[in-house]
Formats: sequence, structure tokens, C-alpha cells
Amino acid sequence: MGIIVWCVLFAIVIFFAFVATRMAAQNKEDGLHDTGLAIIEFGRAFPNEAIRQLQATENGQAVFVRLHDNKAGFMRNMSRHFSCHLIEPGRVRVVGSETGRGLVIDFLDAPHHNGDFEFASAKEASEVSLWLLGNYIAEPDKDLPSGNISAANNQ
Repeated sequence: MGIIVWCVLFAIVIFFAFVATRMAAQNKEDGLHDTGLAIIEFGRAFPNEAIRQLQATENGQAVFVRLHDNKAGFMRNMSRHFSCHLIEPGRVRVVGSETGRGLVIDFLDAPHHNGDFEFASAKEASEVSLWLLGNYIAEPDKDLPSGNISAANNQ
């Protein structure tokens, strides 16, 4: 009788261990697909920045953030914590990936975040590239020199 009780208890412990490891693996795979978590963590890092839009990568390990004043931010899952930073104008290089659904990005201020970022679609990748392009041009470079007449005005 005693051996049966011990076998049942052992089976229950094994079952709970199996369930716990499956739940831990599922949480590890989720990454930053939860936009609520991304908003909270980025807001904690930069409380004075208003988030306008988020775009997660396909694997959920990185999120690109569009801010209220057309600045851009970046957030990456570093397994035990999240790394967040604002992208300074002119401090990023962006090239389209070979798949057409991603971007190859070099962060000049944070080279440890450089890499290929694949999105679910080419539309999402182009949206993020536009955010970075708007942030890529420094303010003095956005002003057109006076006296230049655009091709649209020549018609």
C-alpha cells in the first residue's frame, strides 16, 4: 500500500515538472509579441516620450517604436531584461534585406544591436524604414535651400 502512494506522489511531481517546463519554454518563445509589455518597458525607460506606434519583428525579439515627434526608438529582448534606446538622427544605417521582408540595420551608437531584422511582411519592413528615414535626416538637412525650384514648380 505504501509503495502505491509513493508512486502516485512521484507521478504527480513529474507531471507538475513537465507542465512547469512547458510553460517556461512558451514564455521564452513569446519574446516581445505582447505589445502591452513593450509599451510598459519602453515607457519605464523613457517616461517623457509618447509612443505613437509599435512594430515587432517576426520572431518577437525586437520592437521598433515610433514616437510622437517622429523620433524612433528600439527595444530588444536580452533574455533576462529589455534593452531600450532612442535612435539619434543620423546615427543609423539601414539597408533592405535579401528577402524583402527585413532590414539590415547598423546602430552607430549601439553596435551590439546591429543585425538583420525580419518582419512578417514587406509592408511592415517598409513602414519601419520610413520611421528610421524620418529620424535619419538631421533637422538642418531637412530645410531646402532657398532659390531652388523643384521640378513640380516648373510645369
